Amino acid sequence: MATATTNRKRVLVTETFAASGMALLQGRSDIEVLTFPNGIGQADFNTLLRAHAPVHAVALGPTRFGEDELESSGDMRVVTRIGVGFDAIDLPALSRRNVPLMTVGTANSPSVAEAALFMMMALAKRGAELDALVKEGRWAERLGGIPFDLLGKTLVVIGFGRIGSRLVKRCVAMEMNVQVYDPYTAAAGIAAAGAEAVDDLDAALAGADFVSIHCPKSPETVGLFDAARLARLKPTAYLVNTARGGIVDEPALHAALTGGRLAGAGLDVFAQEPPQPDNPLFRLANVITAPHLAGVTREALDRMGLQTAKNILSAFDGAIISENVINKDVLG
Repeated sequence: MATATTNRKRVLVTETFAASGMALLQGRSDIEVLTFPNGIGQADFNTLLRAHAPVHAVALGPTRFGEDELESSGDMRVVTRIGVGFDAIDLPALSRRNVPLMTVGTANSPSVAEAALFMMMALAKRGAELDALVKEGRWAERLGGIPFDLLGKTLVVIGFGRIGSRLVKRCVAMEMNVQVYDPYTAAAGIAAAGAEAVDDLDAALAGADFVSIHCPKSPETVGLFDAARLARLKPTAYLVNTARGGIVDEPALHAALTGGRLAGAGLDVFAQEPPQPDNPLFRLANVITAPHLAGVTREALDRMGLQTAKNILSAFDGAIISENVINKDVLG
C-alpha cells in the first residue's frame, strides 16, 4: 500500500482530465495527482484505490462510486463528477461518511442545451434524410419529406434547471411557444424567461410539437415517459432526451414510433450504455442518436475540468463551493 507524502493530499483523476484542471491541481505543492483510465472496470478501480490509499479526492467520469470505493480509499474527503449527472454515485453512502459529492454546476449546461436544440432542428429539417438523398443520387425524391420550421411550434421542456433554462432561452429567441414542466420551480421564474409554467404534464403533452427532457434521473423520473405518457403526445410530435437513459421507456418509445403514434425522436442517452448494437431503435429512420456526448464539447471539457479542480481545492481548503454540492446535508 502506498504511503502519502506528509501533508500531501492524493487525488485520482481520469486520464482524459482537461489540461486546465490538471494544471490547477499540479500547481499546488500539497497535492499529488494520479490518473486512471476513463473506462476502468469497477474491480480494477477498487484495486487502484487500495494500492494508492489514502486517496483524498477523485474526479470521476462514468465510474461508479459507493461504499466499497469509500472503504478502499482510506480517507476520502470529496468525490467529484466531471459532469452534472450522479446516478452512478451512492449518495447515501457518501453522506453517511460526511463526504460531499460535487458536480460542475453550469460548466456544460450551454453545451447540452445546444445539443438538444440541434436534435430538434435536425429532426425538423430532415438533416440526415436530405443529406442521404444528395449523396445517394436520389434528388428526385427530395419533396417526399418536406422539412418544417420551429417557428411557432410548441415545445414542452421537462425541468427548468441549469440546462432546461438555457434551452428555454434559446427556443424563445427562435419564436417557439415554450412551456415548462418543473414542479420544483416557481412559475414566476419561468414566466420571466418568456415561457409558460404548466402544472399538468399530461395535459401539456397533448399540445406539444416537441418535448425535451432535462430532469435528473431519480426514482421519481425513471420511466417518466412510459407507454401511457407517450400516448398523450400527438402523432406529429417529437421527443428529445439528452438527460439520462431510463427516463424514457425504450420499448414503449419503439412501439410508439413504429405504430405511427410519434413522429420521431432524438436520443443522446440510453438505458444501457453503451447500448447493444441490435437495439431496435437504431433501425428506425425517424430516430437520430448520439453516444452520450451532449455535454462534451472542446469548450465544455475545459470548463468541466477547471471547475472540477476548483471543487476539489475548495473542499481541501475549507471553503467548499456549496452550490456545487449535491448532498448538502454534509455541509453542517
